[in-house]
Amino acid sequence: MNKPAQLRELLSSQVPHLQQNPDCLHVFIENGSIIATGAGQNLSFEYQFNCVLIVTDYAAHADTLIVPILGWLATQQPELLLNPDKRESGFKFKAEIINHTTADIEIVLALTERVKVVAGEGMQLEVTHLPEPVFNDEAIDWTLYTDGIEVPWPPTI
Repeated sequence: MNKPAQLRELLSSQVPHLQQNPDCLHVFIENGSIIATGAGQNLSFEYQFNCVLIVTDYAAHADTLIVPILGWLATQQPELLLNPDKRESGFKFKAEIINHTTADIEIVLALTERVKVVAGEGMQLEVTHLPEPVFNDEAIDWTLYTDGIEVPWPPTI
């Protein structure tokens, strides 16, 4: 799995508290599943898991953690921002207030990683972690026709 390490690298480089105190960031994987169809000789699969980030002794505002994660999600797990059902449950947090100035903050992200497995030369298996599909809403230019008549799109309510 690559995404937990990417998140660790992101937060360690973007959050001043973690730049100075890298041991205050703890990363765990929970509730992991492997989703594979097993169709034919296809060994490709998807990791599904909760990535748990715990930041200890945090004295800054939680925004300084949340905003970099949101930026990362926009490219690495965009459905957590774009899909209304996943927005509700895909990014959660809780905090334990330690004293008047610090807290331990736990962030839980529902992540997936697609892995393509193909037989290469000499039946050697090649494993590739696939990037997330790119979603660019500005690039969507639809023209809808019904019975040969152009219908305004997107529909207005």
